[in-house]
Amino acid sequence: MNTENFKKKLEEEKKVLLEELGTLGKKNPEDGEWEATVEGSTEADRNDLGDRFEDFEEKSSMINPLEKRLTDVTDALKKIQDGTYGICETSGEPIEEERLEANPAARTCIKHME
Repeated sequence: MNTENFKKKLEEEKKVLLEELGTLGKKNPEDGEWEATVEGSTEADRNDLGDRFEDFEEKSSMINPLEKRLTDVTDALKKIQDGTYGICETSGEPIEEERLEANPAARTCIKHME
């Protein structure tokens, strides 16, 4: 299997994910997790606080799946580097190329999809 095409797709997706996460929050340097950020003044009335809380909750709910996808993409890139890319984590069998075309960060073969 030629992994260069998959590597390119994964690197492009990683870039997009990092940009999108950057618009929603910032990475905590202590634990490496992404946290939602909310803009606003320190002196706010109740309505403003409510709006900021709602914005924070919305951004937080968007960060979680993006962060999970970023982890999957990063793991797939590491597997390419290690020479273990395209192997099902459940069975140890090769992942179908059409599955990798659809999802280059796939961790399992079609049979073991979640």
